[in-house]
Amino acid sequence: MEFLTDPSGWWVEPFVDNAFMRRALWAALLAVLTTSVVGTWVVLRGLTFLGDAFAHGVLPGIAFAYIIGFSTTLGAVAAALLMVAGVHLIRNFSPLSEETSIGVLFVGFLALAVVIMSSGAGAYSGDLTRFLFGSITGIDGGDLRRQAIAAAVSVGCTVLLHRALFVATFDEAQAQLAGMRPKLAHAALLTLLALAIVSSFEAVGSLLVFAFLVAPAATASLLVRRVPRIMMTAVVLGAIAALVGLLVSYHHDTAAGATMALATVIMLFVALAVTGVVRALRRPLPDQQDAAADKPVHHHSH
Repeated sequence: MEFLTDPSGWWVEPFVDNAFMRRALWAALLAVLTTSVVGTWVVLRGLTFLGDAFAHGVLPGIAFAYIIGFSTTLGAVAAALLMVAGVHLIRNFSPLSEETSIGVLFVGFLALAVVIMSSGAGAYSGDLTRFLFGSITGIDGGDLRRQAIAAAVSVGCTVLLHRALFVATFDEAQAQLAGMRPKLAHAALLTLLALAIVSSFEAVGSLLVFAFLVAPAATASLLVRRVPRIMMTAVVLGAIAALVGLLVSYHHDTAAGATMALATVIMLFVALAVTGVVRALRRPLPDQQDAAADKPVHHHSH
């Protein structure tokens, strides 16, 4: 219970005493900002499976780039763009459903990553696990700058595309009639999703970025209704989960990325419990319902 008995030592001193913790916090907050604004549309449009597929889809690009000594970020970008192109092509030029195309690409990309990692060249790249589970305490200034650029692009594009994405999410036929080109809006969302995942995998790991993409936005959608409020609430909740997860990992020596991701999921279940209790309290008791049903209705004539 040190976080209550010694709040300064538990909450503040790790960041005051350690530069790596300050960089880790900035990296986590930038990852939350980027994934929450994009994740809101992922949750509202029911694209969580797509988000999961993308989180795994960058792995072969990262693995291949790492083995040949190339930039892992550019490798992830290449894999993500291939995934976007693959989903877009199958969706528009085949009778297969989008879920089927995503499933096929998901399996293909994940299998390719495993093949690369298990190859002779991959056997000597033991550091690949950090791309799966993150290495947020090893973040440097260059990583933070790249994350900041990605966050700015994600927020800017989300603001610019807000109306098109909003109408396409809730009424695709209306978006088509209004000339908003919902397919183009969908492709833009896929690109933003790829950007969010690529810019965040270094901080929380490609397998755990999915939690940041979905859990804060899903939690926020339980608490507020309007899209901008969902986005802002998701950013706040994600930031709290990131801060708590980072501090728990520091004090108890657990994996930082996994601990932060776990904190977002716990937050979702807490919100589910709270909203369930609130709904139960607001629901009238059976006796009150019967009394309301038996109450005579008076008609007034004028």
